[in-house]
Amino acid sequence: MQLEDTSDSKKDDSFICGVVEGFYGRPWTLDQRKDLFVKLQEWGMNSYLYAPKDDYKHRAYWRELYSVEEAEHLTTLISASKECNITFIYALSPGLDITYSSPKEMVILKRKLDQVAQFGCTAFALLFDDIEAEMTESDKEAFQSFAQAQVSVTNEIYEYLNQPKEFLFCPTQYCASRAVPDVPNSEYLNTVGSKLAPGIDVMWTGPKVISRLITPASIDELAEVLRRKPVIWDNLHANDYDQKRLFLGPYSGRPSTLLTKLKGVLTNPNCEYGANFIAIHTVAQWSKCSIENLDENQGNDAVSAVSADIKLEQESRSGRSDDEDPSLPMLLYHPRLALKKSLQLWLPEFKRTKSMWGPISKPHVSNVPPVTFSSSGQSAVACSSTSSLEEGGTSPGSAPMPTADHSSSEDANELASDATLTPCLVDGTESAESASMVSLDRVAECLEPMETVESASSASSQAKNLDVEDVDDNDIKESPLKEEMPGAPDHEEGDIVMESERKEEEEDYQLGVDDLCLLCDLFYLPFEHGPQGMQLLQEFNWLKLNAHLVASNPSKPTAAGSPEVKEWHHRAEKFDAMSRALNRLFTRLTYINNRELLYELYPYVWDMRGVVALLNSYVKWLAFNQGSKQGFLTGEQEPWVFRGGLAADLQRLLPLESVNDLFLYKSPETPTRQVYTIRPYLASDERSVYELSRRLYIARLGAAYCDMEKTLHSYPNLLGDINFGAFLTLSPEFCFVVEDDHSVVGFVAAAANAKELQRQVRVAWIPEMQTKYAELFQSNSSEDANIPGPLKDLAAKLRKLHTEDLPDALLTYHPSQLKMLLSDTVIDHSVSKRLLTCAVAALRAHGSSGCHVYDVDVFSMEFYSRLGFVELKNVTHVEDVMYFGRIF
Repeated sequence: MQLEDTSDSKKDDSFICGVVEGFYGRPWTLDQRKDLFVKLQEWGMNSYLYAPKDDYKHRAYWRELYSVEEAEHLTTLISASKECNITFIYALSPGLDITYSSPKEMVILKRKLDQVAQFGCTAFALLFDDIEAEMTESDKEAFQSFAQAQVSVTNEIYEYLNQPKEFLFCPTQYCASRAVPDVPNSEYLNTVGSKLAPGIDVMWTGPKVISRLITPASIDELAEVLRRKPVIWDNLHANDYDQKRLFLGPYSGRPSTLLTKLKGVLTNPNCEYGANFIAIHTVAQWSKCSIENLDENQGNDAVSAVSADIKLEQESRSGRSDDEDPSLPMLLYHPRLALKKSLQLWLPEFKRTKSMWGPISKPHVSNVPPVTFSSSGQSAVACSSTSSLEEGGTSPGSAPMPTADHSSSEDANELASDATLTPCLVDGTESAESASMVSLDRVAECLEPMETVESASSASSQAKNLDVEDVDDNDIKESPLKEEMPGAPDHEEGDIVMESERKEEEEDYQLGVDDLCLLCDLFYLPFEHGPQGMQLLQEFNWLKLNAHLVASNPSKPTAAGSPEVKEWHHRAEKFDAMSRALNRLFTRLTYINNRELLYELYPYVWDMRGVVALLNSYVKWLAFNQGSKQGFLTGEQEPWVFRGGLAADLQRLLPLESVNDLFLYKSPETPTRQVYTIRPYLASDERSVYELSRRLYIARLGAAYCDMEKTLHSYPNLLGDINFGAFLTLSPEFCFVVEDDHSVVGFVAAAANAKELQRQVRVAWIPEMQTKYAELFQSNSSEDANIPGPLKDLAAKLRKLHTEDLPDALLTYHPSQLKMLLSDTVIDHSVSKRLLTCAVAALRAHGSSGCHVYDVDVFSMEFYSRLGFVELKNVTHVEDVMYFGRIF
């Protein structure tokens, strides 16, 4: 599709518009870059800036020349760009260790760029971002300032290369938040503006490294200092600082009036190439929008553009077509309309046949310098290690972030609780007419998306959880608690997505524009969630906060047919429908022909589907157990002010504090379409749970007790009664099952008050068992010839059931009791964590702060340890009894 250029003559004819590959992580392939050049040409864009951090000779080892193989690769890349009339701009970052005054360094720098010029490159860039503003003693003698040193080197290289038509310079102070003390008064920027050769363009990221808004006024202010129009290096869609986030929303927050004030825009998008269709295509649309008469009618057009976007959303829900509506104003760029147009063009990409092999892995790298904050939330401290939930860095902004002042935790909490959902308008204004955006700047105006505000409570919760091991799912060994079926295949047929199993031709499996719209709304932009993403947050938050409407309260009974209760159940059904829509998207995605795109999107959709399914399970638990008042009315702050994207925001809505380890899991290395459903236990599930418990026990014994199955035939419920019967009868409201497409494959049983459970077991459950298994309760079963040998151990365990009091030391911090089992047919290692999360959330909602597992045997120690439980060694003096527990 060739985008029509409707802009007037006010925009610079040499306007630079394209893509910068400047992120940390796995680089795009040669074929992907060639595909990018074709798309840039089709969409009327003209530039590609080569600055990948994987190319160490671009930054860390900038002095080294490229090898023959590397030279061939770059030559091929440059030739491919020329074939598409795309300007290939080669960037070099010497600022980490260059001696600006050294003639030898200048010779090396010129030799390096000479080599690249021989590859056919005619456009260049020197980047001095993310470096210390310090000089060597020799540089201090040669130059009056740091800026003058950089300008001197840049001007000399510019002249040496015969003043290339396109030559870019990235300053060390590349955004307003890094200008010292500010943009107008920055000695550095003023030196750059006055001393840098007029033909050299200066790059700028906006107010921040990742800017929600870039206003015309801010660019006017900058242009006056730089004495030229800047080129925007736009990190709006960059995701290399957070492995949990992907940005599929439209280009926004940049008013079209900027077109007359900028020399160009280069977008630095997601690490995943295939996920950048929307990001790049909407930039192309933005660059081609009409700017006629904007100076005179900017205010009215802004209001008109917002009204158009609201109208688009309303008409989308009614099923009408927006693209042909003549009432929509066409003078301005409309992000949601641009998104709709891009989605139509993106859909065929999913049907392109592209193969992919090997394990799924995200392109991010683990050594990106992160930004973390102290428990007081006052300062940032660069760390050298990262976790999967805490990544940092983008480019510019790839080095460790400098310390920044932040408001206190109390202030942040207050701001967060008062945060309103306000959309960002196309020309930088705001309105309360739509709930499609959360204004994060109001919550913490000095924070970047890769930064976070940590409250004191979260810090203390992390302290309480220091003894819990962070687990990589790849290291999880098969648990003895899991069922091992003799002769069973490793995976159920149809679970693993094979290329020969695609069913795109069948309507139920075809990915549609509505599916893609949902996908984009779930992974929208750094500072806002898409409308459907916001709907998920708002619906679950409302259901959680209003759970008291369906809570059982004998003193104040609520009529089941009251409007409030009906509304709660209606919205619960609505949330369930949204969860099912996400399941459909997940399943349809696994059938697409473009396996390369599947591998890029799968980890994110898999994770999001699991999170939403977890919350949906929790909603069903609230409905099934008539809700819970405790744990919900604590005045918790709104959650969408942290890192991690929509999935993390949804997780934080659960009444949990210190179970972050349960949200750490790696997506399957091979795409699988198997969906596991976790839901509250029903009475009709008892047979399935008992059968699973029986098979698990037999599989554990192995060949040594091959006749056990026959022996247990006379006592089909014995194992279930011993292990789970008391929970199912006396505490069913804290029990959950997990099922695949065929049957129950896992189970968790819990009791909020273990001491009360034990009392009820003694009063009611044990007498019932004595009647049911009278022959097993005889005085000395070990000597009773009527009891089969394999059953004697079970009979002894049955008689011993809850005969010993639970130690007070145990109940002080672990008042709840819990048991789990999971079948080996479950190929998703995250299921056990999600299942435990459901139980913990239910217990936490009823005021519990910890749980324990009673009488843990050697077979189950590893399983519970991997789920964050630790052995409680000093709570009992009984040698043959072992307790494991965890606090939440």
